[in-house]
Amino acid sequence: QVHLVESGGGLVQAGGSLRLSCVVSGRTFSTTAMAWFRQAPGKEREAVATITWNVGSTYYVDSVKGRFTIARDNAKNTVYLSMNDLKPEDTAVYYCAHTDWEHCSAYGCYERRPYDSWGLGTQVTVSS
Repeated sequence: QVHLVESGGGLVQAGGSLRLSCVVSGRTFSTTAMAWFRQAPGKEREAVATITWNVGSTYYVDSVKGRFTIARDNAKNTVYLSMNDLKPEDTAVYYCAHTDWEHCSAYGCYERRPYDSWGLGTQVTVSS
């Protein structure tokens, strides 16, 4: 069992920055990848960024490339999402997710199905 706790959300003006953190505890030894998803009201949950646990390979959805950075600190079992130049369309609940699926170990996974543990989410609101 893996437990995830997100923090760092809040209200920010357009153009501002936030950094989200996700602390991972429990059976972390088999982790292959971590991801940040987001879900806006009335929309599907989408992968924003993923990172493989051992190599650190990353994936970003096109809408955040060049603005968001995902990183992990294996010693602290923590994953971060640094978000710059935030836009109102980035407003959503952001979720941290964990997987131990082997096929996610090389390049990560951006589908929901491989992720077996989720945090409760943290709200990010960007005002115009």
